[in-house]
Formats: sequence, structure tokens, C-alpha cells
Amino acid sequence: MAARGYSPRTIGNRRAMLAFLAAWLGERGITRPADVTRPVLESCQRHLFHYRKKNGDPLSFRSQSQRLLAVRAFFKWAARQRHVLHNPASEIELPRAERRLPRPALTAAEAELVLAQPDVSDPLGVRDRAILEVFYSTGIRRSELANLAVTDIDRERGTLLVRQGKGKQDRMIPIGERALAWTGRYLAEARPKLALGDDDGSLFLTAEGEPFSLDRLTQLASRYVKASGVPKQGACHLFRHTMATLMLEGGADIRYIQAMLGHARLDTTQIYAQVSVRALQAIHAATHPAAANTPHGQRDDGQAKRVAVAGLLAALDDEAMDEPGAAS
Repeated sequence: MAARGYSPRTIGNRRAMLAFLAAWLGERGITRPADVTRPVLESCQRHLFHYRKKNGDPLSFRSQSQRLLAVRAFFKWAARQRHVLHNPASEIELPRAERRLPRPALTAAEAELVLAQPDVSDPLGVRDRAILEVFYSTGIRRSELANLAVTDIDRERGTLLVRQGKGKQDRMIPIGERALAWTGRYLAEARPKLALGDDDGSLFLTAEGEPFSLDRLTQLASRYVKASGVPKQGACHLFRHTMATLMLEGGADIRYIQAMLGHARLDTTQIYAQVSVRALQAIHAATHPAAANTPHGQRDDGQAKRVAVAGLLAALDDEAMDEPGAAS
């Protein structure tokens, strides 16, 4: 996998999943790949279904599927390398993974409350405010923020370069003026005091002058979310969800949000269309007779119908533009 360009994190996850399989097989006296049969793997699949974690919760179907995908990939490789005569995992049916909505995003007011938590009279507070502002403005992943270099921000163009994001893809995305201002203040006031010894050019540095680890970024963001008193849970990814949801509610096309988030597939981004219900609420309020605490006969139904028709016409126009030959 390393020779084929997979990330160390992906390889580590795959190793852990296969170690789980090896331990389960070892308990049953199976130590050679050639001794693994399809009934054995089906038994392993049932074991995953009934398995309980330390807190008593079962594995989600998504987690079960990921472990079985690792099993299928291993035996596909083993068959190709002639370590086994045939692939016993070729016909394993993966469980249907549930599609869950992300945790509730912050509202614009809640986001501002979290952003106001760092003590900006202190260099570390200025750094923390800059980190939160970049998360909020761009929605980048914590691993992408940890990998940012000083040269990845172009203040003149108002852009941020994400180098080797998920899937080893580079992308250029916009960054807001306020995030640029706080990042500029951090670079001028705080980073020179944090850059100790050899400076590798990483944008954000810890108090020890080192690049941030992923866990440390999570601790930082989580601390400020809790300190704000906002009744939402999350850390770095909470800002990613917030950026996508607020942009969608503001009228952004979902394809632009896909580009911001760096999603390879549009259906990954479309989950935010289910989280952002403001447009649906407007149509519901305009068309449902019991949406408001007012007798139906006293409502301005003509206005409601005009709103509904306008929304329907806009939707039809968007659909027509997606049809072949729409440009003509």
C-alpha cells in the first residue's frame, strides 16, 4: 500500500483491522491464509455483528463494513500473489452502512461566541484565534490545517493552498478577509515568539515551537467550544460542518461547497442539503395551513401561493439548466 501511494494513516488503519482478523483467527487455531475458507469469514462477519466495545456499544455498520473491506482487500492481494489458491472473501456481502447526518452545526451567532473565547492579549491567544478563524472561514480538515505552511496563504489574492489533502489532492480555496487579518496579526506578533530553533516553515506552531499534532488541534478547538457555553459538541470538524451549512443556507451552490471541502464525490457533500433546512422551512411556512399559529382563513394565502410558485419556478429553472442542450 505504501508503494502504491496510500497515506500512513490509511495503512495504519488497515494494519489494525487486519490485526483484529489475525487475532480472531488465531483464537480458532487458524494461522495460515490458505486455511481460511468462506464459512470461516462468514463466521467472522457474524462475530463483528455481535461484538461489543468496552462501553457496551456495538460496532456501527460502517465500522463493520470497513473491517470487512480490509479483509476483502487482503485476500484479493493474497490470491493475486498466489499465497492462496482462490479468494475466500470474494463473495462477502458488506452490510448496508447507515447514512447519518453530521452533528448539528453552529449558528452564525454561536460561531462568533466560540471565536471570541481566546485571550487575544496573549500571543498564544492570538494564535488560537487565527486557527479558529481559518477553520471557520475555509472549512479545511484538521490534518490540512496542521500541514499549512506560511507560504500557503496568499494575502494579496485572498487564497489558501491546501497541499496534499485527502486523496493526496492539492486545492486552492478562498479565505475570508477577517481570517486573513487574524493570520496576519499572528504572523507579525505571535509566531516570531514561537519559532524556536530550526523553523520548518509550518504556519501554526505550539508553545514549544513545533507543528501541531492532530490530537492537540482537537483539544484546542474543543476547549474553546466548551468554554463558550454553546450547547453543541465537537471540535475542528464542527467548524467544517458549520462553514458548509451556513454557506448552503446563504445560497451557495452545492458544487462550490464541494470544491471548498475537497470532496471527490458530490453525494458526500449533499448530506449538508439535509442539514440545512432553512429553505424548506420557508416553503413549509408559506404553504402549510398549520405552519403558523394563525387561523388559515386569516392568512394571506395569496402571498403564500406567490412565494411557493416563485420557489417552484426557480427549482424548475435550475432543473432545466441541467438538461442536455440547456445552454442553447
